[in-house]
Amino acid sequence: MTQPVLGILTLYLNDAGTLEERDYYRRMTEEGRRLGLHVFVFTPSDVNEKRNRIRAQFYNPETRSWYRKWTNFPDLIFDRCRIQHSHRFEQLLKFRARYHHETFLNRPLRNKWAIHSILAKDARFSPYLPATRYYEGIQDVKEMLKTHSQLYLKPINGTGGRGILRIEKERNGTLLIQGRNHSRRIIQPRRVVSERLGDFLTGWKVKDTRYIVQQGLQLKLNNGRVHDYRLLVQKDGSGQWQITGCAGRVGAAGSITANLHGGGRAVKMDTLLRSWIGDETKIAKIKADVDRFGVAVAEYLEFCYDALCELAVDIAIDRNGRIWMIEVNPKPAREVFSRAGESDVYRSAIVRPLEYALWKYRMMKTRDSDKKIES
Repeated sequence: MTQPVLGILTLYLNDAGTLEERDYYRRMTEEGRRLGLHVFVFTPSDVNEKRNRIRAQFYNPETRSWYRKWTNFPDLIFDRCRIQHSHRFEQLLKFRARYHHETFLNRPLRNKWAIHSILAKDARFSPYLPATRYYEGIQDVKEMLKTHSQLYLKPINGTGGRGILRIEKERNGTLLIQGRNHSRRIIQPRRVVSERLGDFLTGWKVKDTRYIVQQGLQLKLNNGRVHDYRLLVQKDGSGQWQITGCAGRVGAAGSITANLHGGGRAVKMDTLLRSWIGDETKIAKIKADVDRFGVAVAEYLEFCYDALCELAVDIAIDRNGRIWMIEVNPKPAREVFSRAGESDVYRSAIVRPLEYALWKYRMMKTRDSDKKIES
């Protein structure tokens, strides 16, 4: 029987054809081969629409090299495309519209504000959500500073900590501003009086980029570095949502975020919770609550938005053990697990989408067979 084929849809990072996750795609190809699933990688610019063919990239484990060849469309598509401000992203939008009828493992999610808004409508999730507003003007920030001593301003489509600001209200009334610019570089801390905050945010182009204003949380460890947790939720080989793993992230010195791309380091969840919470009984309850929360979020978002196969739910846990949702990432990297020394979890994070793809392929074939019998 012919092997099912999975096409990984991605985007080049530049016009030179650089791929960000080539090593991950290599691992998926190797694991897919062991499972009986043929895997290749392609971008919208590799598609010949007239011939309905793809000049895809294939990995050869024997020669340990990549090569290109023309091929038919795959049975299933795994969309790994992240937002870019480029003509390549415009190509992606056209591809998704033209080939919407193809079988995707996952469909695009909306932006941070849309996801927050839809989760806030369900009473199960509202206790986990920091207070959040869509930024329409400086008054939104001033209003929230009346009740929160710390705020985060985040681009609604930002990734990797780009363009994020933290505003802290100091005892003398001045505002301490820290963050990362849109190239992800840490900016020098600045202190401004409240009256000058609007000028600063105008220069930051907050309104042009579209931002949310979010309640800040006290997440600094004893060494002054912030921390959070990356929770990976994936479909398994029977089509069910499962927790693959959860790992801690500790930010770089001077960073307001814990992103690994921004210089953060990965730590095992238990290690970080023991230093932060301490009480083993409390930790066990927190971990069980985190797992339930992650699966519930994935099920609900899939119900609202169509097909999904994995999500990263970035969470914070305060000193009292309360769980807070920072954001949802529908195209998660999984290196946090390998960097935290959890090689088994890292392998599962690679294999589960492949196992789910095989399950989905079998379901498709069963439905097709049933339709033929009925006709």
